[in-house]
Amino acid sequence: MKLLDLLNGVNYEVLSGTEDMDINHIQYDSRKIKNGDIFVCLTGFEVDGHDYAIKAIDAGAKVIVCEKDINIKNDEITVILVKEGRKALATMSANYYGHPTQKLKLIGVTGTNGKTTTVYLLKSMLEKAGKKVGLIGTIANYIGDKKVKSERTTPESLELQKLFKDMVEDNCEYCVMEVSSHSLYLDRVYGCEFEVGIFTNLTRDHLDFHKSFENYYKAKFKLFERSKNCVINIDDDYGYRIVTDIESIGNKEVKTYSIKDESDFKASEVMLKEGDIHFNVNGDNYNSVLPGEYNVYNALGAIGAMNVLDIDKKYIKEGLMDVVVPGRCERIGYKYNIPYEIIIDFAHTPDGLKNILETLKDYTKNRLIAVYGCGGDRDKVKRAELGRIGTELADLAVITSDNPREEDPMAIIKEIIAGISKSNYIAIEDRSEAIKLALSMAEEGDVVVLAGKGHENYQITNEGVIHFDEREVVDEILANKRK
Repeated sequence: MKLLDLLNGVNYEVLSGTEDMDINHIQYDSRKIKNGDIFVCLTGFEVDGHDYAIKAIDAGAKVIVCEKDINIKNDEITVILVKEGRKALATMSANYYGHPTQKLKLIGVTGTNGKTTTVYLLKSMLEKAGKKVGLIGTIANYIGDKKVKSERTTPESLELQKLFKDMVEDNCEYCVMEVSSHSLYLDRVYGCEFEVGIFTNLTRDHLDFHKSFENYYKAKFKLFERSKNCVINIDDDYGYRIVTDIESIGNKEVKTYSIKDESDFKASEVMLKEGDIHFNVNGDNYNSVLPGEYNVYNALGAIGAMNVLDIDKKYIKEGLMDVVVPGRCERIGYKYNIPYEIIIDFAHTPDGLKNILETLKDYTKNRLIAVYGCGGDRDKVKRAELGRIGTELADLAVITSDNPREEDPMAIIKEIIAGISKSNYIAIEDRSEAIKLALSMAEEGDVVVLAGKGHENYQITNEGVIHFDEREVVDEILANKRK
């Protein structure tokens, strides 16, 4: 591709070399450079891409895009100076792949909790309506029915645009995607225009990265600056603020949803049953296989988006009743001849843990036993809060490890315990042993919830990433128990 075409829309200055040349591919990882590539230097929080420019040149890069003059003394190398490398990368990536988002209808979901469930609901509803759908999210990426491994909630712009291109080539009409606060702040979705943007909620998470709620909010709000239609949960205080801030922009269609406050899509007559939920929205009855009040909110966000897109109610209802979200209130106890239930859920924030425990408490016949921990190298303030919530809502809490990363697992556990005022907990560092203990203590009518891992099949420790799948752990424990 011509370098001039690649730089279309980028505000840049040529420090040396010429723009009149062809390039092979775009890279921001010097290890992937091949002859004739362009290398974009990204300034990270731990690694600065500018430090790898010479390595990229040695590997065959012919063009270097940088945010500061790196003084390359090689007449055969073109050096391009830009103010914001990540925006430049996003623009160049869209140019390179032929602006695939212009051929897709993008639906973005942002918020602390509920993103994954909402995008799976959207996909289910659209597919019931006969649409071919791509999905980008935490658990996996999908191009129609084809599963593609997901490395992060929202990929870097280069990989993201490639995914969009693959979806277009596979005749996808829609793409539903989780849009993380990191991706918005780091301009991974810069240049993407969304048909619909959905806001779920804003609670404590990622403050190790954003430093303050205000920064966290501003990152989330970027999605709605880029959305033609906005569907907002106004039972969340930040939802009201988003509606107000959107109005100051203008040229946006805003729809609201709620259970408590008055809104465009308000759920009433909500009945939470053991296996599903029933509720009414604007005179129509809806059922969903996903239990809990928090899943009513997820359903409302999806219903609002489908209404904006003129999807028939028949398909919305069918999609609600035929959806599977891996690791979100996932029941695995039915596989075994046991008198109690086992649930796996991704809840790892105070709000997420509160939601799942309150939901399960409603239909637990005997005791609710919660196994959970808190990730290392992340916001430490929420640890004590997790301790308090778990012991207040569960009859027994087993505090254990959950991706300790570079931290000492027992140090994390002690910070969780610092928030506990009751005595209904046990601390066990080894997560397998914690699960084994919880299952050995479970009695008829109990519900055991393994919270924090969800779809994950690994643990991140100071020794790296190790395989850890709770389904396999449970299977091994109960298989040995039967012997």
